[in-house]
Amino acid sequence: MPFLSIHPENPDTRKIKEVVQALESGAVIIYPTDTVYALGCAIDQQAAIAQICRLRGVDLKKAQFSILCRDISQASAYVSQMANETFRLIKSNTPGPFTFILKAGSVLPKTMKNNRKSIGIRIPNHPIALDLIDGIGKPILSASFHSDDTIREYYSDPYEIRELYENQVDYIIDGG
Repeated sequence: MPFLSIHPENPDTRKIKEVVQALESGAVIIYPTDTVYALGCAIDQQAAIAQICRLRGVDLKKAQFSILCRDISQASAYVSQMANETFRLIKSNTPGPFTFILKAGSVLPKTMKNNRKSIGIRIPNHPIALDLIDGIGKPILSASFHSDDTIREYYSDPYEIRELYENQVDYIIDGG
């Protein structure tokens, strides 16, 4: 499992391309977002989605997913029609660390639709995440994973993440 250090403000194109090729082939990665480190895969890779559910200890049918999109235009392809108020709210708060829970559209792979038929949409403000989305040309399924530590809710240290997950994912990206 490669552990790649990628500068968060000036991502190395060669390393990004390597991860993009892996995502296109069904890889599961751990990567930095503008909030926390997350598990990710291409949204059309069913085996990778199932692996993320196993890593998180959740049933695929009950899992709640978010997708990271490049912009509102890309996000709109995966959700049902947005009301004008919803569009304005998203536009005024993106890019950034917010997740918007919307009704899933018909284009979204069935594997990703939960029983409530909703999906979390994020438009990140993180160069590595954006370069990965651009590279694969589609959103990335994103799932946060929790620490067992009762004080700390999420993992933030890529080296600690590496110790815990290095044999369970295809890539871990240290984003600084």
